[in-house]
Amino acid sequence: MGLFGRTPEKPPKDLINEWSQKIRKEMRVIDRQIRDIQREQEKVKRSIKDAAKKGQKDVCVVLAKEMIQSKRAVTKLYASKAHMNSVLQLKIHTEVMKAMQSLVKVPEIQATMRELSKEMMKAGIIEEMLEDTFESMEDGEEMEEAAEEEVDKILFEITAGALGKAPSKVVDALPEMETAGATAASEDESEEDIEAMQSRLAALRS
Repeated sequence: MGLFGRTPEKPPKDLINEWSQKIRKEMRVIDRQIRDIQREQEKVKRSIKDAAKKGQKDVCVVLAKEMIQSKRAVTKLYASKAHMNSVLQLKIHTEVMKAMQSLVKVPEIQATMRELSKEMMKAGIIEEMLEDTFESMEDGEEMEEAAEEEVDKILFEITAGALGKAPSKVVDALPEMETAGATAASEDESEEDIEAMQSRLAALRS
């Protein structure tokens, strides 16, 4: 503790080192999040192929929308990593400002980024206009409804053309169809699998 009971402020270099350590830690969190989502994506792809073989196009469409949302989530996470690199470099005042404004909106690292932003404000590295960002971010940004063309594209790619942009009579183009009884029996299982998958993906994106 310094004179008059005040704790001397840390040198800028020490502050930057502390911030860098915190940011690198959060970057590792984002890397894990991306890997988890990508693992779930592989499971969804397999489920789409299975549903396509059974002629369950409705199931395929639901799963394709999940794929689109998870891909968007991964894209946002990669963008967050890029912003973090900008903050680590601390090159230009305005660039850091923009990067931090984006990062405080990312749920996975929000708490740490808020704390760092406030520390940077005190140090004069960024301005207090970030407070507007804090106030406006109470409600999480909702994913846009997946466009029909995107769903078609996903289905077309995963089912090798059997679904998606293929002709409307997709059932004719599918591999061997199961009997009506077998299909009906498997639909309940498919619905349970879909719900479980949706829950896992939603948890990863939240």
